[in-house]
Amino acid sequence: MNRMRALSERPLNSEEAEAAAELFKALGDPIRLRLLSAIASHKDGEACVCDISNVGVSQPTVSHHLRRLREAGLLISERRGTWIYYRVDPATLAAMGRILSAASAKP
Repeated sequence: MNRMRALSERPLNSEEAEAAAELFKALGDPIRLRLLSAIASHKDGEACVCDISNVGVSQPTVSHHLRRLREAGLLISERRGTWIYYRVDPATLAAMGRILSAASAKP
């Protein structure tokens, strides 16, 4: 993930395109985007599922979306007692930023 390059640097190879597509695909769902935002903006940058589950869908659906974000590498999770706490993986967000930032800087 850390080796992702800007779109404008050179054409992505197949492996890079697959990895980037998985990240953006995971964010392509409004519920997942809301959950990621809720976690990132929560106090100390981490949240328990009990803190962020009010997104208009059932608890099993929230768990499904959190799992998809975790599988895509966007979230890191840690079990503490009976709760699971989530935080955004800064390395993955930085990689996504590298892909888009240089591309948007070119006219």
